[in-house]
Amino acid sequence: MSPKKKDDFILISSHTSCEVKQNNVNQQKSLFATSAFKVGDTIACFDASKFLDTPNYLTVQISETKHILLAPEYLQYINHSCEPNVLFNTSTMLLECVNDIEVGDELCFFYPATEWRMAQQFICNCGKPNCVGLIQGAADTPTEVLEKYKLTDFIKSMAAKYKTFLLIF
Repeated sequence: MSPKKKDDFILISSHTSCEVKQNNVNQQKSLFATSAFKVGDTIACFDASKFLDTPNYLTVQISETKHILLAPEYLQYINHSCEPNVLFNTSTMLLECVNDIEVGDELCFFYPATEWRMAQQFICNCGKPNCVGLIQGAADTPTEVLEKYKLTDFIKSMAAKYKTFLLIF
């Protein structure tokens, strides 16, 4: 994947430590850092603007039967990557830095880290060397893949219950 040029994007909105930009080629919106973060830093607090019983492409799963739409809403533009730099910690309701982030980096998370079953699986286009390929919920992701990522407490509990393995995180 070629590096993104500044003029490939238009600014949609600015927020504390980040901004939403839209790709001029594919029209996809993404969230980019305007501040640097180190592993363990809190990037933002989040909450639920709405609770749903079933997942959709905008929700984050917090229990077996609860999925949330994010507040603040701009956090919905954090896209998937197989080399994530953030995690939606649904126990603390904090967006946490899991890999160092520089100014201008896109904020990305590993979808199976928060989703047991996803509404829509997809082929990943992150272009990272360790790309997983087919992205689906943690229930359908191989154990050896999940063990490489920091997961939410909910996903860890579901994995322990159904996949019978011990996670280090």
